[in-house]
Amino acid sequence: MSSSFKKIIPFAKPSIGTDEEDAVLRVLRSGWLTTGRETLAFEKEFQEFVSSKHALAVTSGTAGLHLALEASGVEADQFVITTPYTFAATAEIIRYMHAHPLFVDILPDSYNIDPELVAKAVRENKHHVAAIIPVHIAGNICDMKSLCEITAEKNIHIIEDCAHAFPVKYNGKYAGTLGQIGVYSFYANKTITTGEGGMIATDNTEYTQRMKVMRTHGIDREAWDRYSAQNKWYYEIIEPGFKYNLSDIASAIGRVQLTRANDFLEKRRHIANIYIRELSGLDFLHIPAYTDDHAWHLFMIRIQPEYCTLSRNVFIEKLSENGIGTSVHYTPLHIMPYYKNKYGYKPDDFPVSLANSQACISLPIYPDLDEEDLMYIIQTVKKIGQAHRPVHTAVPGSAATSPKPEK
Repeated sequence: MSSSFKKIIPFAKPSIGTDEEDAVLRVLRSGWLTTGRETLAFEKEFQEFVSSKHALAVTSGTAGLHLALEASGVEADQFVITTPYTFAATAEIIRYMHAHPLFVDILPDSYNIDPELVAKAVRENKHHVAAIIPVHIAGNICDMKSLCEITAEKNIHIIEDCAHAFPVKYNGKYAGTLGQIGVYSFYANKTITTGEGGMIATDNTEYTQRMKVMRTHGIDREAWDRYSAQNKWYYEIIEPGFKYNLSDIASAIGRVQLTRANDFLEKRRHIANIYIRELSGLDFLHIPAYTDDHAWHLFMIRIQPEYCTLSRNVFIEKLSENGIGTSVHYTPLHIMPYYKNKYGYKPDDFPVSLANSQACISLPIYPDLDEEDLMYIIQTVKKIGQAHRPVHTAVPGSAATSPKPEK
């Protein structure tokens, strides 16, 4: 299928305006660029937004997850339950601790970790499970009620991977405040952005103090403390820490983005509703159900192979030929060479993750996506799918047949 549509629609695009530009210029002119007043203000405003007792700004969601595991006391050779259906960061930080990811498969429609399989893993695993990292895929919150019940009496920490899930609530509380620690990402394509960056939220003061020290080389006082007043240059290294503190430049952007977060969410909900309205009833697609407990960071469709002769990869190529950027979330970690070789996983060990990964496409969804582009995406998806339906050859007394998908 060819198209006269010349405009390229990117998969993701940050919503940055003059307020963010002005905030950065203010910091540049202040003479203080690293962690300082701006970051402290960003942390305070974020903790008030999500109603947590503490918030710590960090260089990435990955850094936040690492600090959270370290503060939780996860030790070498312990196990941390998570899903293989996630980005590299969720599992690699477990290996940073010389602990082991204990993968659990997902539910077929939400793509989130299956609580029944989590309960089974906790019950049957002979090794020590120290923590669970549920991943709120696409911004759809996991069944946190069930996960909290599973961990309540077993001293298992819940560290929420909220890279996709800001700012939405579950039973009246924000994602990221439902377990012991929540970690958010402010990467360039996230629901709010600082370019690179993240935030940790927790009500635990002890964990906060530990993460605060470990965030900046294990030094007992931060740079702002040491250089902002006379005779405060002295510091002590009390732990072998990391370099995970967020700059004031990034925090200035984050503060503005935070004021726009609810507006961004409403725009994403509006786009998701249009996708659902327009793509419902197409037998060659599975689409997500609308829910308010969803940040709509991603809009994921799933190709139904029995009604489409195109493989997922070829469907993506057709969209690209028509100027539409897409992505895939995710290739499951258990088939990645490192985890496959380290732990001996086979592709069918997590069949739901594998099946979804081979059929899913993430379509553009971001606040600055205008309705003309949105409708073009929808019409193109429909045309591609409808042009590649199976050609059934009906033979009296026999089942209809269809060709194999193009690869």
